[in-house]
Amino acid sequence: MADLAADPLVMAGVGWADYGLVDSGYGRKLERYGDYRFIRPEPQAMWAPRLAEWDAHGEFVPGSDEDGGGRWQFAQQVPEEGWPLGWEEVRFTAQCTPFRHLGFFPDMAPVWSWMRSMLAGKPDASALNLFGYTGVGSLALSECGQVTHVDASKKSVAQARENAALSGMDNRPVRWLIDDCAKFVAREVRRENRYDGIILDPPKFGRGPKNETWRLEEGLPGLIGDCRQLLDSESRFLFLTVYAVRMSSLALAGLLAEAFADLPGRIEYGELAVREDGPDGRLLPTAIFARWAND
Repeated sequence: MADLAADPLVMAGVGWADYGLVDSGYGRKLERYGDYRFIRPEPQAMWAPRLAEWDAHGEFVPGSDEDGGGRWQFAQQVPEEGWPLGWEEVRFTAQCTPFRHLGFFPDMAPVWSWMRSMLAGKPDASALNLFGYTGVGSLALSECGQVTHVDASKKSVAQARENAALSGMDNRPVRWLIDDCAKFVAREVRRENRYDGIILDPPKFGRGPKNETWRLEEGLPGLIGDCRQLLDSESRFLFLTVYAVRMSSLALAGLLAEAFADLPGRIEYGELAVREDGPDGRLLPTAIFARWAND
């Protein structure tokens, strides 16, 4: 029976050559993406910035409603088609998207490292990346074996393929699938397939390629239940991240504890965060997570 951890964890990412959290405060954050700097909203940065002035190429100004919207305002020229960045051996294109993101989620860097460590030494490991976005996590996992990357967005999967080519990894064993994640997992259960690791990063709300509707609170329990059926006592992990919802990581852990009650290992939970650049950089929380680990 998987044990539920007593205390939450913080998985904190630190900057690298192509990315860093320069400063944060007053509900915003200043980040560097290669040669460019951007300001984006960050409600959890409730403290004061440490820098007197922020010099940025652009800023995302949010809309008036809490469900999203907004637009980029640029003070300096930024490549409209994006520019190349890297994390370890993975290369990808960063770009100012209409959804305030820049084509990847830098707070996932410690998660990518953790998943690779969980699969290390397991020959021919198989991993499933649900809601895989632009494929940086899939390419990071592909050094461990076969990866199945699933996303409902045709544009995101096309960008993931381009990132694979940019990384020189288009021959890696990755299946790039445009599909509704919940329906795909249900079919995998019927096929009696299994995986050594699953990562899923579901949105609060979304639509599938055939206009299927996804709502996190309604769909997540069933999706986790199906994912459990794709894992067994020899599998290594399931990692769940959730952004921008009024929910506790302990609630996510309770969901996993129920689903994984018949397997060994442990259930852990907590927050993802990014540490500001510098020796005394503050931790900026970005998301909550829960994971099943079997090492």
